Amino acid sequence: MLGLKLPTDPRWADLAGKSIQDILTDHAYCEQKATSTAISLIQNYPDFEQIVVALSPIVKEEWGHFELVVEHLKKRGLKLGLQRKDKYVSELLKFIQHGGSRKESLSEKLLFSALIEARSCERFKLLSKNIEDPELKQFYKNLMVSEAGHYRLFLDMACEIGEKEKVLARWEEWLEFEARILEKMDVRGDRIH
Repeated sequence: MLGLKLPTDPRWADLAGKSIQDILTDHAYCEQKATSTAISLIQNYPDFEQIVVALSPIVKEEWGHFELVVEHLKKRGLKLGLQRKDKYVSELLKFIQHGGSRKESLSEKLLFSALIEARSCERFKLLSKNIEDPELKQFYKNLMVSEAGHYRLFLDMACEIGEKEKVLARWEEWLEFEARILEKMDVRGDRIH
């Protein structure tokens, strides 16, 4: 369903389950960045009404996810740690094509967001199946469903705004690039990506 070219190394979920504070901290910041990204798209593309309408509820939902992650930290007597650089996202940012029309630029940013949501969905599924904490299992199952919806929304909007055939061809390039990123990255259980 997600079209990802390289599945997450199964060792990731085992490592993540042993680093609950780290994984929840990183997850909280991922939700914060997702909120900021949606706000940025609205601010930079207000002339695309469908973006404003579709992403306004996403802003609220992503911030709500941040708050839920912080609650899970508190329940466990854990604290939100410091934000760390996200090498995965930094590498993906290098692949964004600049220039072209506003439609092409927006479409490119939507594909970037769709890919992050797809990978998050896949990782949340792994957590929902492998983490020992029953409450976190259900939490990640619910978030997996949410991330899948966000992934489809971003991909569908990119296809609606741009020329669908070109957008889907570019999406395949994004998927291939993302797989190459993952091949080079160490398996770490203290990060969502």
